[in-house]
Amino acid sequence: MASDLSLKTLLDLPLMKLGGGVLTPGSIILGIGIFAASLLFARFASSATQRVLHGRGLSTGAQFAVSKMLRYVVWALGLAIAFDSMGVKLDALLAASAVLAVGIGFGLQNIAQNFISGIILLIEQPVSTGDFVRVGDAFGVVDDIGLRATRIVTRDEVTIIVPNSQFISQSVTNHSRPTLKLRIQVGVGVAYGSDTARVRETLLAAATSVEHVLKIPAPSVRFENFGDSSLDFKLLVWIAEPRTDHQISSDLRFAIDAAFRAAKIEIPFPQRDLHLRSGLEPLLRPLSSPALGHGP
Repeated sequence: MASDLSLKTLLDLPLMKLGGGVLTPGSIILGIGIFAASLLFARFASSATQRVLHGRGLSTGAQFAVSKMLRYVVWALGLAIAFDSMGVKLDALLAASAVLAVGIGFGLQNIAQNFISGIILLIEQPVSTGDFVRVGDAFGVVDDIGLRATRIVTRDEVTIIVPNSQFISQSVTNHSRPTLKLRIQVGVGVAYGSDTARVRETLLAAATSVEHVLKIPAPSVRFENFGDSSLDFKLLVWIAEPRTDHQISSDLRFAIDAAFRAAKIEIPFPQRDLHLRSGLEPLLRPLSSPALGHGP
């Protein structure tokens, strides 16, 4: 009985007054327990919501955005209930710390900007998880949109952490919108005098021989220009997976080189014409010239 009384006395021991309430060891333990329970419930609710939305046919990005927003809401409610269970009145605490909050706000404005940008990304969804995007120097698949930053996984399986504000303030290229298909272009030059119709047929045949090049939309060839030393063509093909563009571009170049060799179509070396101007006599004078100080 004495031990129970001493434990209750210890748990009810006043530690400090905060926000109109009195903090005790018991209230702190209760608040931590409530917040921990809210974290577990948030994870469960988020997963359950994602499964329900998946069953209704929503896109992966929409599922992620809704479940993430729900998780944040549950966290916020859990934190508010935890403070209330500890006897801390949030309104009184915020009013008392208004000046401090302004000072912290100036110091943490980048964090606040990134947090708000993350909320905008989840609501507007200009990019979603699974999208293949380019923002600044980062180029890869969006793996996760967090409170402060977004994780992008590159082709080399390297994770890049990009602040959320960059997705709002900078130009972002989303190769997954409005469709996953991506058109890639491979340029090649042929020698002057080549049969351009044959060049076109050879390029199209090379394109159809490469795996993962889509037949619809069909590959096409453009006659780009009359270059300095070549006739410049461009082969345009569509692929279904944007992240494979480098590999398929390389496969196309191998196929074009082999097809041109078989068809005896020449890819010329760069050529330059050198014209010598008149009036070079001073440079051609013999070393014994009086002008050079070696004459008699």
